[in-house]
Parts: sequence; C-alpha cells; structure tokens
Amino acid sequence: MQLNLKNPLVFFDLETTGTNTVSDRIVELSYLKVYPNGKEETKTWRLNPGMHIPEEASEVHHITDEMVANCPTFKEIGTELANDIRGCDLAGFNSNRFDIPLLMEEFLRNDVDIDLSHRKFVDVQVIYHKLEQRTLSAAYKFYCGKELEGAHGANADTMATYEVLKAQLDKYPDVLQNDVAFLSEYSRQNRNVDFAGKIVYNSKGVEVFNFGKYKDVPVEDVLRKDTGYYGWIMNGEFSLDTKRVLTQIRLRSANSLF
Repeated sequence: MQLNLKNPLVFFDLETTGTNTVSDRIVELSYLKVYPNGKEETKTWRLNPGMHIPEEASEVHHITDEMVANCPTFKEIGTELANDIRGCDLAGFNSNRFDIPLLMEEFLRNDVDIDLSHRKFVDVQVIYHKLEQRTLSAAYKFYCGKELEGAHGANADTMATYEVLKAQLDKYPDVLQNDVAFLSEYSRQNRNVDFAGKIVYNSKGVEVFNFGKYKDVPVEDVLRKDTGYYGWIMNGEFSLDTKRVLTQIRLRSANSLF
C-alpha cells in the first residue's frame, strides 16, 4: 500500500551511546524520506558522539570508538539534517519516547534552528503494541513475512519500520486510516507539550506536570505556588527542550499578569 501523504514523511532511526535522552549521543542516524508522490530518498550518517561509546552499547549496534573517530559530529551535519526534514512529518519505532526527544536534544545542544512543534509524529511501535505487542524484528516477521537482517543498524531498522507501517495499513483497514494525522493521533501515548513528556496536556487542554510530586497539577499553578520548582528543574538533569518549554510557560504566565 502506498502511503496517503500530504507532507513528506521521514522514517528515521538512531543508534546511540545509551538510552538516556538527556546525556547520551547519536552515533548513527538513518532516514528514509517518502514524498506524497511515492518518491523515496534515503541517507545515513555515522557520527562521532564526542564521548566514549560504552561497550554494552557497542554490543547492540556494533559501532565502536575506533569506527567513529574520523566521522563528523552532529554539529557538523545538524543544519543539513534540519533542512532535509524541514516541513516533513516524522515516523519511527519507539520514536515518540526515545528517538525524537534525543534528536531534539541534539538540535538544541548544537544551536541548530528547527521547529518541530507543528509536525506530526507516527510511532509504529505504539501501533504495533496496541494491536499485537511485539518487538521490531518480530513485527517485521509478523507483518512482512521476512527476517530482519542487520537489526540494530539504523538503515535496516529504518527500512523495516517503513515496510511494517505499510503492512499494518493493509492488515487493519477497519482500524487504521491511511492518513498521517490519524496515525499520529493513534500512535500518541500522551499529549506531550515537550518531547520528553515531562509536561503534557490534560483532558481540558491545560499544561500539567507528568511526573513527581506535582503530577497532574497545572504548570502555571505550580510556578505561582512553588517558585523554587522552576529553578530545581532548570538546574536538574532534564532535557533542554523540557527547560525551554517550561521557560516559555513561565514567561507567558508572567506576561498575563500585566
């Protein structure tokens, strides 16, 4: 099935130094850009993360320090990547919880100008878990009838995710719509305000904290009642995007008083 697209849809996958979206870095990035007319473009970068790649991470993706020693850094390719995906919607496997927050963190850390706030995000893993509940390799075998060769390589995982989404649309025509807006909403776990999901919209469309002692409490109420909470987050190990969003809410709240 060819995807019904209004904007180009970029399937992407990251291989990283670990699973912490704040402190870990990208060592490989691959994307497949699918245009509304069906045209496809693919690109892969091997990146120097500027830090040691832990052995446990290398055991998963088989990328070592020596292999990336002469590779470009994210800062060197960030603007090119931002231009490649500008105006596109994004798709991946577990991307809403991991790949997109980590990618946005890299953009912000390296001062790359990009706005993803109006893009749609399709998480193929969420669709899969809602309907079947397995892993990417199992999903690829289940939906596409093929073994996933080169699993945990960014290019192989990216291509597999694209094929799985198309197969999901074929398999569940009564549940899924061939429409990115629908798929984005269907694969959404929370209505995130920040990409890490520390701040979300509640059922009334109000921004609330999604963690800690103020979970489900409106952010503006917390900022008024507990002035130290803002500083605690800004000095803590939270993502740059979370801090940016919190600052925007704080400034908006302050301006509304005048």
